[in-house]
Amino acid sequence: MNQVLEQLDRNTLVGFLLVLSRVAPLFLLTPPFSSSMVPLRARSIIAVALSIGLAPLALHGQQIPGDAMRITELALKEIVVGLGFALAVACLFAAMDAAGSILDTQIGFSFGSLVNPVDNQQSGPMSQVYSMLAVAVFIAIDGESWVIRGLARTYELVPMLALPSISRLTAGVTAALGGTFAAALEVAAPVLLALILTDVAFGVVSRVVPQLNVFAVGFPMKVIVGLLVVGVSLTFVGGWFYDQLQRSVESGLVGIGVG
Repeated sequence: MNQVLEQLDRNTLVGFLLVLSRVAPLFLLTPPFSSSMVPLRARSIIAVALSIGLAPLALHGQQIPGDAMRITELALKEIVVGLGFALAVACLFAAMDAAGSILDTQIGFSFGSLVNPVDNQQSGPMSQVYSMLAVAVFIAIDGESWVIRGLARTYELVPMLALPSISRLTAGVTAALGGTFAAALEVAAPVLLALILTDVAFGVVSRVVPQLNVFAVGFPMKVIVGLLVVGVSLTFVGGWFYDQLQRSVESGLVGIGVG
């Protein structure tokens, strides 16, 4: 170990630490990289290995200033850039989770909340289904390669010694956060429409047959309709996630610029 450290010059070591500052937010915020199902030690090892691989690309022959204040400034900048990119991708997974939460409330599953293994938070069954579907599609389409390539491209937009455009970065993160709820509604729309039509139908039935206990019949019927439409729409949701992942990576890159 000491021999390895002796072969590393100061510029390479500081460069590696700066790269790690940009990579780390991905393993703290973005599923499945940040999933509690992956042990913290394993995530740390992967983050370090990825940083070692990206360090030569990031340094590209540049000499890092020796001033401690300048290094601190660069480290903070790397963290901000990493956070901006990680949040852009994480918002897509948050949209899937939010879509499931909306359906849990509308179908009536919110009473049976369990611990979601993806983010280790308590959530309903539909929220877990959509979260696990997002992870499954992400792995199936080799999404981790897209995200890592996108992270590498951030060094083309914001080199290690350059500063990002704070206004553009802020606008990009705000747009990603603001679009989360709209994306969640887009995912949940087919099921919500079916549930609304079911409510309307039972409203008409209650007018025609007042003696019918609509509440006793309506709740299990909403569950059945909701599950049927969820099953039919899962193919659409998988394709939607595939398209949106590309857009999320691109939006994360667009939100990063040189000031």
